[in-house]
Amino acid sequence: MGYQRGVILDFSRPRMPPNNFITAFNSKLRRECLNAHWFLSLQDACEKLEVWRRNYNEERPHNAIGNIPPIFPA
Repeated sequence: MGYQRGVILDFSRPRMPPNNFITAFNSKLRRECLNAHWFLSLQDACEKLEVWRRNYNEERPHNAIGNIPPIFPA
C-alpha cells in the first residue's frame, strides 16, 4: 500500500538514530536519568523523569542556543 503512494521505508539501526541532536539527547537522558536512578514503580519513574525534563528544558543552559535554557523565562 505505501509503495503505491510513494512512501519509502527507511529503517535506522537499533539505538542509532540518524540525527545527531537525537543521539545527543538520548545519550544525556540515559546517562543523567535512566542509568542514575532505580525506578521503584511506574509512578516513581514518571516523577523522576519529570524532574529531569524540567531541569533539562527550564534551568540547564544549552550550548547550541547561546547557553540559555530552551524554555527561557520571560
